Amino acid sequence: MKKSILFLSAAAMLAVSCQNFKKGDGGLEYNIVKDAGSDKAIAGDFLSVDMTIKSDRNDSLLNSTYDLGLPQIVQIAGDSIPGGYKGDYNSMFRFLGEGDSAVFKLNLDTMAARTGQPKPEFADKFVTFTVKVRKHFKKGQLTDSALYGQLDTYFKGELEGLQKAEAGKITKYVADNKLEPKKTASGLQYVVTEEGKGNKPALGDTVVVNYTGKLTNGTVFDSSIKAEAEKAKLAMDPMRTFEPLRFSLGNQPVIQGWTEGLQLLTKGTKATFIIPSALAYGDRPAGQKIPPYAPLVFEVELVDVI
Repeated sequence: MKKSILFLSAAAMLAVSCQNFKKGDGGLEYNIVKDAGSDKAIAGDFLSVDMTIKSDRNDSLLNSTYDLGLPQIVQIAGDSIPGGYKGDYNSMFRFLGEGDSAVFKLNLDTMAARTGQPKPEFADKFVTFTVKVRKHFKKGQLTDSALYGQLDTYFKGELEGLQKAEAGKITKYVADNKLEPKKTASGLQYVVTEEGKGNKPALGDTVVVNYTGKLTNGTVFDSSIKAEAEKAKLAMDPMRTFEPLRFSLGNQPVIQGWTEGLQLLTKGTKATFIIPSALAYGDRPAGQKIPPYAPLVFEVELVDVI
């Protein structure tokens, strides 16, 4: 629910501001949605921001810090940055300070002309950034080590918040979906949705598995099933062939929750795994959609055991 509210806020911010863009240098268009009256970022400073990035082609979402549940740390570069120009990505953040929020439209024609790089294929003319500043770290007279120390302490606090929230996410997911899962000693929870009739796999067996993986907030991050990937609007690799995953159980690297969970199922079984981060990626993010300390939900089908 929290993620949905955040996305609605970002969408509302964008909708309100669409009529009020101002023209800046280099074709940059911007609307300061909220000016908190704080000092604005200058070269050497850092900003902690929540941000969504969208393409003007079909209003496609390219990236969002809300998926990870962590802010992005942005360093404000100096004017002499190689390849920099007025109206570039770095220029946007100089409009902002702590508590501010804004929408920026980065002009891709200008970027291509100023940098000599081709325009990205995922957009036509603009990429839109909806930005909200959480915290402003000012360089001032601080040494680099003191400034980076502040950033390190801040980010550790953000990670601790995610770690403390994990158990609640699992409890809420189970309650919201009215599940009655079985729980193993390791913390893995699972629900069999369709019982198979074959053998259970053992370590060393080859298993063939269809799966769809998501976060407890419903965000799908991967699927072996093309229809599910399209439904979730996942970025599609044209070279990918959608088919069940085949691997040797215990001999090829998959998360611990899979290695344990698949041994509980018979061939042909469909089940839901609710996997705590300790049995998944722990304190490490995985890709752009799996944050640290993220419990994962997998809908799996054990297609075959060899």
